[in-house]
Amino acid sequence: MNNEEQKFLAQYDITKFERPSVAADMAIFTIAQEATSENFRKLPKQALKILLVKRGDYPFKDNWALPGGFCIPTEDVHETALRELYEETHIKSAYLRPVGIFGEQGRDPRGWIISNTYMALVDYTAAKLRAGSDAREVKWFTVDLQAAQPKKVMKTDDAKIETKYTLTLTDDETGEALKTVVKERVLFKNCHETVSYEIVERSNVAFDHAKIILHTILYLRQNVDRDLRLCFDLMPELFSLTELQTAFELVLGRELITPNFRRKISEYVIETDQLIEGAGHRPAKLFKRNVETFYRKF
Repeated sequence: MNNEEQKFLAQYDITKFERPSVAADMAIFTIAQEATSENFRKLPKQALKILLVKRGDYPFKDNWALPGGFCIPTEDVHETALRELYEETHIKSAYLRPVGIFGEQGRDPRGWIISNTYMALVDYTAAKLRAGSDAREVKWFTVDLQAAQPKKVMKTDDAKIETKYTLTLTDDETGEALKTVVKERVLFKNCHETVSYEIVERSNVAFDHAKIILHTILYLRQNVDRDLRLCFDLMPELFSLTELQTAFELVLGRELITPNFRRKISEYVIETDQLIEGAGHRPAKLFKRNVETFYRKF
């Protein structure tokens, strides 16, 4: 740094521009079995789940929210996300990626707060839940996402697509269901895409977190189609191919044809000599990741 630049920085007043608070919010997903199964001859039913915390303070006291926290001067945003992941789940290492920045005016009644949203994919058996300092409870909620028929307006040089989503998050222990309706607007101008969200019906979900959850689920679906490795982060070390296919189906929101699926993921798995056994159904072979494929650069 030369003398001229040092002189400029010494006189620069950073307070002349209003500065926001910066936070990291966490959309943490897992695959977990339901508590009971109606038919003991079948494998326990699984569900895609997201981690929510019940707020202990205002604003939105007693509402459910994504885990998150404010950045502190000694860490960057990614380090904040790692800290929050560990505080809520006791997991230090997981698939963790930024998926969006939410800074819309009025999104937080406390003031100008910009949320850097991260998606984490974790193995359910590895998580040890514990509520952070500002939360009363922390729980897994089953995710159900239903989309209405999109409304499309196509013109010569632009287009608009609106889709109304019903997002239901259910606490399997208590039966509490958080139901929200969020409208997604996708605008195309000169083939360039802009996406926005509007909460149409609100439930007990704090802030704009219903928008964030919808955005993150759609992001996960799109990226699983591009990179099959993502779903493996929802699995334990050993898994059956049926369990793996179920995880893909839960994330994608659609059924897959078994022969096609197994052919597609064959290079990603290695068969072991271990079996999974349970009452009422045939033992199944267990598989693990093919590490060489996962570390290969594409």
